[in-house]
Amino acid sequence: MRSALRKIRRLQRNLSGKAKGSGNRQKARLLVARAQEKVAHQRLDLLHKLSTQYIRENQTVVLEDLNVAGLSRNRRLAKSISDAGWRMFRTLLEYKASRYGREVKVISRWEPTSQRCSSCRHLDDKKSLAIRRCTCSACGAAHDRDINAAKNILAVEQAERLNTCGAEGKSSLLIPGYEAGTRLDQGVLSAT
Repeated sequence: MRSALRKIRRLQRNLSGKAKGSGNRQKARLLVARAQEKVAHQRLDLLHKLSTQYIRENQTVVLEDLNVAGLSRNRRLAKSISDAGWRMFRTLLEYKASRYGREVKVISRWEPTSQRCSSCRHLDDKKSLAIRRCTCSACGAAHDRDINAAKNILAVEQAERLNTCGAEGKSSLLIPGYEAGTRLDQGVLSAT
């Protein structure tokens, strides 16, 4: 990907040196367009392969809703974040999950997944992105930042599943024009 982006920069510099309206400028413009199309297809191909792999291997995929616009303001990470195509990845996961009968869940961006210890649930202070390994100040457990966040995302999803209204696995068909009651026999069409 990086080499393809370097090639695009070189082709764009070449394009800017051509006289407007000339045939050579038209040829250079087409070369830039082809190179950009190739990069877009490479990125989409990778995202399709990854999303298909995750959906085939898992019944439920849990994502963290991140503030991508805010993260993109970081001048050191902006290029990498925008190249990753997180929103497109989420879109592909969601449509493939509905297609294959899987589930994609998204937890809130306000959950402190990388700050909370996955062992004792103690909440530490904010850490800079440069810190990749940390030790819990309460229990002394050593964590990799990404693995710790993944464990916390899973724990938050499981807690949300247990706290939802109604028992898991129950489904009911509501009668049009009726509100759901608080008891199982109110406002529910029975299967018998």
